Amino acid sequence: MAIDLAEHIRNVPDFPIHGVQFKDITSLLLSPAAFGETIDRMVEQAGKNPPDCIAAIDSRGFLFAAPMAVRMGLPLVLVRKAGKLPGETMEFTYSLEYGQSALEIHTGDIAPGARALIIDDLLATGGSIKAAASLIERAGGQTAGIGVVIELIGLGGRQLLAGYDLFSLVTFEVDE
Repeated sequence: MAIDLAEHIRNVPDFPIHGVQFKDITSLLLSPAAFGETIDRMVEQAGKNPPDCIAAIDSRGFLFAAPMAVRMGLPLVLVRKAGKLPGETMEFTYSLEYGQSALEIHTGDIAPGARALIIDDLLATGGSIKAAASLIERAGGQTAGIGVVIELIGLGGRQLLAGYDLFSLVTFEVDE
């Protein structure tokens, strides 16, 4: 019988600020069965449009992308917050509600024409995932698809990423 992953995702009210209902994946990670089921489902979804590499978004995306890459026999590309990677990097700056942020990858990690599957834990507004896709494309790769464990419906993320092949395992409705 399949595990209900939503039952393993803890809701933390008023985090990080008042009014936000934070969806916490750490409770999912505490269950080896639920964590394993999550990876199995993500690998299954990824296999429908096989990528050449997995691109993991800093930092919770790493938790899901790393075991996926091992199981699929694919390279793992780290998409990190600015200043976290040693060596030569490529950067993409994007706007936040109040300010800007940036993501980086190592120069040369994305082979020309490589199809990268972007993995993160959660899709809300889609800004960081869109930035990762733009960074991969700037590096000469293609975004083969996007996979997330949790999708928050009502925050515009799926709309921002229209045109990309996107899968999510668990959805929650959110009032804007």
